[in-house]
Amino acid sequence: MSSIDWIVLFGTLFAIVAYGVWKTKSNNSMESYLKGSDQTKWWAIGLSIMATQASAITFLSTPGQAYTDGMRFIQFYFGLPIAMIIISIFFLPLYYKAKVYTAYEFLESRFDVKTRMLAAFIFLIQRGLAAGITIYAPAIILSALLGWPLQLTTLIIGALVIVYTVSGGTEAVTQTQKQQMAVMMGGMVVAGVLVVKALPESVGLTDALHVAGKMGKLNVVNFEFDLNDRYNFWSGITGAVFLFMSYFGTDQSQVQRYLSGKTLKESRMGLMMNGLLKVPMQFVILLIGALVFVYYQYNQPPIFFNEAVRQEVLLNEEYGEDFQAYEQEYADLFTEKLDLVKELNAAVTDGSPTLIETTKHELNRLQGDSDTIRARAKDLIAEALPNRETNDKDYIFMNFVMNTMPVGIVGLLFAVIFSAAMSSTSSELNALGSTTLIDFYKRRIKPNESDQHYVKYSKLFTLLWGVIAIIFASTLSLFENLIQAVNLIGSLFYPIILGIFVVAFFFKRVGSSAVFIAAIISQAVVILVHYLNTIGQAGPLKMGFLWYNAFGCVLVVLIGLLLNTFIKPKKQVA
Repeated sequence: MSSIDWIVLFGTLFAIVAYGVWKTKSNNSMESYLKGSDQTKWWAIGLSIMATQASAITFLSTPGQAYTDGMRFIQFYFGLPIAMIIISIFFLPLYYKAKVYTAYEFLESRFDVKTRMLAAFIFLIQRGLAAGITIYAPAIILSALLGWPLQLTTLIIGALVIVYTVSGGTEAVTQTQKQQMAVMMGGMVVAGVLVVKALPESVGLTDALHVAGKMGKLNVVNFEFDLNDRYNFWSGITGAVFLFMSYFGTDQSQVQRYLSGKTLKESRMGLMMNGLLKVPMQFVILLIGALVFVYYQYNQPPIFFNEAVRQEVLLNEEYGEDFQAYEQEYADLFTEKLDLVKELNAAVTDGSPTLIETTKHELNRLQGDSDTIRARAKDLIAEALPNRETNDKDYIFMNFVMNTMPVGIVGLLFAVIFSAAMSSTSSELNALGSTTLIDFYKRRIKPNESDQHYVKYSKLFTLLWGVIAIIFASTLSLFENLIQAVNLIGSLFYPIILGIFVVAFFFKRVGSSAVFIAAIISQAVVILVHYLNTIGQAGPLKMGFLWYNAFGCVLVVLIGLLLNTFIKPKKQVA
């Protein structure tokens, strides 16, 4: 990167951190530190909710997902507006009526302290793991792209977040996320415009969309019902609805965002803002990935997008020549494809359906051959460098940025990735610290201390979770795709917490012992089903992980109802 890019990157990051610390320097009461004094406006709540979910993984993985698999991932978000409506109607009023700091406080008033502790404990495990991934995901990509040691990148992201999150609490998170969302969305809009500008002069946006569509990258909706398919319309409006209800309705990192609202109406409007804007936002990011794919139909793409690993295998005495041979074969196929892409553009302009279909089939055949050679090159990398990751989806977008974007914009887009990492991580650490303080320390250890005491320990717990997240991030290895890793972890743990809340809200006769045992059994079953799916032995329970959300939640409810017929409830709510 140029010196201007470095100035843009670090200037943006340090300005955000300094603003967060300055804006919240007087937050000394528990109310202001944990809830932001209940004065947050609806639009700030909406931006904070979106920024919490829009981690660096969103901007690193999503374009790469579209590049390799098309835009079908957008179906994952189809259930989001539905979930926002359900939470606004059923969850929010109860939280406001109970005047809680954390979602799990409500469970004690409905059931008992052990059920509250169980839900809070599951949250700490799930969100603690996710916080590590949220730091690690951008760190490993950025370290490769910038040539920094992984530990240094991890430490920079974690330390910057810890500074303002510990300093100002919930309000610092909300205040900084407004600036972070501006950087993120502004950067991606600029990136989208520049992707189109980078195409050949004779190729406009309409032409690019034709190419993307004919090559299967605009596969936005699939109505075919298939439990094994991760992303289709039905999984989006069923399994994903349960995941979003769990995440936005019971995950403290999100609940804390809208509990800071000035009124119930402001919080509801913030949630609905997220429901209305999140799908278009994801659509734009996926579309950018599809356009990057089109760009590489006119410009030679690398056979492997992680340049650091590519250089390493080229220097390998035993495997370097074979890898070069794959690169040459890949380049030859690109030349053939380029001629066909130009023919496709001409056929579309002339309006010749027969020629369009013939060219499309031949183009997709060559694309399949290219994908096969790319897969063989990855296998060779795995053999030559067994300790290196061969999945390069998460490197595609930033590799494109570094090689094509003008000076200044590269720094801005790196700032987008860092800002996204900081925004989601700050919410997670804030929520982890608050839950530890309210649901464990204040409830069980020190119940009658001063505000200053609790603020002090909330900062301490936030700092502790930040250190744990950095340590965990330093020991992780890459999943198949980072955005799928986060959704998988959520799908393993969220459904159980959601199931407990569903019983609390809608099944008033089910007692604490029944739901407690049901939650433990259901958590064990979901983990077992995932293990059996992983080894291919799930039988009739074979399903994509998004379905775990509906499966686990329903399981808690059914087992709870069954056990309640044998266990006399200790506590009931009229």
